[in-house]
Amino acid sequence: MDFENMNIWSWLIPLLIGVICGILGYVIGKGSGKGMDNSAELNSLRDKNSGLRSDLDACNKKLIAKTSGGGIISSSLGATSAGAAAAATEVAFDGVSAKTAFGKAIEKDDLKIIEGIGPKISEMFHNAGIKTWKALSETSVAGCQEILNGGGERYKVHDPASWPMQAKMCYEGKWKELFKWQDEHLHGKL
Repeated sequence: MDFENMNIWSWLIPLLIGVICGILGYVIGKGSGKGMDNSAELNSLRDKNSGLRSDLDACNKKLIAKTSGGGIISSSLGATSAGAAAAATEVAFDGVSAKTAFGKAIEKDDLKIIEGIGPKISEMFHNAGIKTWKALSETSVAGCQEILNGGGERYKVHDPASWPMQAKMCYEGKWKELFKWQDEHLHGKL
């Protein structure tokens, strides 16, 4: 019987010592480790995020002001200078430049080039009388949302905040800028 008790203790003592050492090692390691302090980086990213949000809000306000004013950039402009400004920004459609920037053929006034607009939404805008990039660029964000709301629940989830701005880039032939903007903004998803 002594042999059996001795055999159990020969296994039990090293096992208990191992468990105790493991627990002590964990506690000592956990207590002495300071961990990574990312608070400075986190605060920096929060500041950057709030700055970007304020920039976005400012851009959206400017966009709303431009589109709600019928496309007139400043109310201080006279009718003749507003017409001259519109004529100055009007650029003839250059399919080669568009194809170069996007790597595919672009048809004039194809609303589907705008990120977030697919065939069904394009059709909804056509039915509402908005058939050109110019017309979309002069439509307010609220007006775009009304058209989407008219399509039912399925279309209410889309965010048209950048659509008039993107349409204006198309209308003015700023293909490289549009491609860059879409790429930088996760393809229209702000």
